[in-house]
Formats: sequence, structure tokens, C-alpha cells
Amino acid sequence: MFWWYLGCTIGLWYFGCHACALGSSHRLTIVAWHDGKSRMVGDIRALNTYTVPDRYPIPKIHIALTQISQAVYITILGALKGFHQNVVTPKAREYLRIIVHCGVYEYLRMPFGIKNAPSHFQRIMNEIVPKELSEGWLIIYIDAIIVCYKTWEEHINRLSRGLTKIQSVNMKGSLRKCYFKFKELEVLGNLVSGLSLGIDKNKVAAVLLKRMPQNKKEIQ
Repeated sequence: MFWWYLGCTIGLWYFGCHACALGSSHRLTIVAWHDGKSRMVGDIRALNTYTVPDRYPIPKIHIALTQISQAVYITILGALKGFHQNVVTPKAREYLRIIVHCGVYEYLRMPFGIKNAPSHFQRIMNEIVPKELSEGWLIIYIDAIIVCYKTWEEHINRLSRGLTKIQSVNMKGSLRKCYFKFKELEVLGNLVSGLSLGIDKNKVAAVLLKRMPQNKKEIQ
């Protein structure tokens, strides 16, 4: 798995070789992902403890959901390996080195797990489509681009505008993370339509299936 991952990431310019092992470096680890698959990532928790927090605001989910629920048609565009689409500066690469048995490598693209990655990515996305965000029909939640509108014709027009803006900065989307022109769709963990707003049952299945407490101790 390691050699496959390393070959893929170097081929896509996520990793680059580094001849010198001086300076800080991090170990490679495997984490479980939300889709049930495993992913190799650099364990950069030590770096995060010394990182000054970026306070750039992430949209509040309940406000975004209220905005989406007022639309009839919903489209979600998911970025392909979102954080990896941001290039890391040469200076920052010195702090993003991964050491393995076959050498030292450094991230050329922003990796997952960096403390300020969500805020940084949110800022970049907001700067791409400021006018569209102000008009209220487009919502950016980190790497999720949500287009919502009441009429079919205007939804298509606005979707075209959004795609044009994304294409202009050479951002790539993941087809398996894109959902086009739905009337009801799971958005940010909630089931949203123009008529209702509810929680996706799959997200609360563990709670719904849990046996009712039978005594005081189980309640605690």
C-alpha cells in the first residue's frame, strides 16, 4: 500500500523527494476515512500545536441549511482532493516533510490534517466567487460548492456561472462528489428540499437503534 500511495502522490505532484533529512519531519500514518476506506497521511499533530490559529470564519451550517431549504433545485459540486489543489510555498515545505524507510519527502500540495487548512481553503474559495456569494444563491462550505435556486431556468444559468468561475482558476471537481439539479438532497449531514429540512436518518441510526435505558445507571 505504501509504494502504491507514494507512486500516486509523486505522480500527481503531491509529494516531492528531498535529499536532506535535516530539520523537522513527520511520520506517515494510516487513518480511517468517512467513506470506510483507509488513507495515508502525515502525522503533523506536533506542528499543529505550534501553529497560530487562522480565525477566518467557516459558514454556520444551520444558516446555510436555512438558505438552501428555500430553493427548489439544488446542485452540489465537490472539489477533487480539495486541499491538494493548493500549492505549498517552498518555505512551508520545510515544515511538511515526511520521513519513511526509503527517504525524506515533502508535500508540494497542502495536505489534510493541517490545523489551518479548512480556514485557508474557505478563504480561497470565497475570493473566487465573491459576487455570487453576495447574491445568495451560491454557498461555499470548505470544499463543497452548493448552487440553489427556485426556478429550473435560473438554476441552470447560475450553475453555468458557478462552473465558469471554478474553471477559470483551474479547479477540478470529483464526479462522485457532485450531484446535479436535485429537488431533495443530503447536504452537510441533513436532508434538504424546498419543502422541508430534516436530519438524514443514516446519521442518527446508531441513536435510533440504541436500546432504551432500563435503569438509573444506564441513563447516566
